[in-house]
Amino acid sequence: MVDPHRLQIFRAVVQTGSINRAAERLGYTPSAVSQHVSALQRETGLTLVERRGRGIVPTSAGVAVADRAARVLNHLADFDGALDDLRAGRSGTLRISSFMSANRAWLPAIVAELSREFPLLRLELSMLERPGRPAGEPDLELYVAESVRGDRDPAIADGSPDGYDLEELRTEGYVVVMPAGHPLAEHPTVDLAELSGDPWIDNDDSHGTCREIIVSACAALGFAPRFRLHAPDYTSAFDYVSHGVGITVLPRLGAIDLPAGVVMRPIADEAARRRIMLRVKRSMRTHPAVERATARLRAVAAG
Repeated sequence: MVDPHRLQIFRAVVQTGSINRAAERLGYTPSAVSQHVSALQRETGLTLVERRGRGIVPTSAGVAVADRAARVLNHLADFDGALDDLRAGRSGTLRISSFMSANRAWLPAIVAELSREFPLLRLELSMLERPGRPAGEPDLELYVAESVRGDRDPAIADGSPDGYDLEELRTEGYVVVMPAGHPLAEHPTVDLAELSGDPWIDNDDSHGTCREIIVSACAALGFAPRFRLHAPDYTSAFDYVSHGVGITVLPRLGAIDLPAGVVMRPIADEAARRRIMLRVKRSMRTHPAVERATARLRAVAAG
């Protein structure tokens, strides 16, 4: 393979018409320039220059090589620029997988910030309610741990895929959203057992981990939620609550943008807790956009 550095030197020789002038332009000695030209001739198997009087001139092959060298060097410069952009996070693709409530509460502001700071970076978002590695292997993955216990090593308890680093971002409780006129609306907190007789509105169409946590907590108290209606998401469930259809129970992070006519109260039961986890692809750990996104996620999770 031809050495691009020698192509650059040879092109300078052709442009200036002299070994000495090329050496002055490049900051080399004439002897070094001459050696590079000779080495390029050996690499290509071509006679690129010939002596004329006390100087040299390019052969027809030399002119052709110098012409193509310009295009090769321009492409290499573009390639180096693309590498710099990728290293700096200015271009490329960042894949983020999340679950519903984090997608609504956290990601819009973070994605907006990344878009401003890295305008050429393509962002791909996907939704995943259960932990695991979805198709495409995201660079960042937010998910809810299947275990609500935090006293075990998360990497063992939840199984981080090969090539990923795992950390716990936050442990949070659940809340009940109920009509403002509900008998428990004035209570500072509510026990799950106090909701056993209420009609419930299911808010998780995927029946993911968050739903399983609260259903299991109810089962431990000896009852199963009496679901009157299955709403596809939190927002729809809130609307049904505001019309008096029933109550809905969900993680605190999901209880945003509540409509008029409803109140939110924390669930007191310790079993009604979830752990929010973050997986980061190890090969992307030092990517500037990943570093920024990870720092912002830690900040919002702590807030």
